[in-house]
Amino acid sequence: MRWRAGRTAGQGMTRLSRTVALVGLMGAGKTSVGRRLAESLGVEFIDADAEIEKAAGHSVPEIFAVFGEEEFRRGEERVIARLLRGPPRVLATGGGAFMSGATRKAIRDSALSVWLRADLDTLVERVSARANRPLLQDRDQRAALKALIEERYPVYAEADLVIDSSEGPLERTVESVRRAVRRRLAG
Repeated sequence: MRWRAGRTAGQGMTRLSRTVALVGLMGAGKTSVGRRLAESLGVEFIDADAEIEKAAGHSVPEIFAVFGEEEFRRGEERVIARLLRGPPRVLATGGGAFMSGATRKAIRDSALSVWLRADLDTLVERVSARANRPLLQDRDQRAALKALIEERYPVYAEADLVIDSSEGPLERTVESVRRAVRRRLAG
């Protein structure tokens, strides 16, 4: 695995030689952090769920409802593999994407993975404002998220970098990711 560090023209930013793939549970901030991180690094931001919706012609909740989670996960693997073949960028993956061995391998082979880790209270607060989370539909959100934490956090821990995504200014998390990525690229 090779990492290059350099400067982009006149901006003093690190040039990415690999995609930065953000992983973590829903509500961890992958999209919000990802957008700002990409802007600060001068690269494109891609949200895997939005790309899946484009490819399928359905929203993520519709895909879950009509085709089921298993079919969604197969499509997710294909879309993420395609996105990883593109130029270096910041990629926000879906919460379950990193659970796929094939997707973890693809990310490991061609990207720098960053787990945005958040505690249960933070996740509950963040997801309660949105009703479009298929894995939380018709469930106690706290209990569902707790079960997902127990299942997924050991797998997310395989990521190259771990950054805590806590309450407070979003820029604090973005800056933590940016510094960690720069350190990794530099050495």
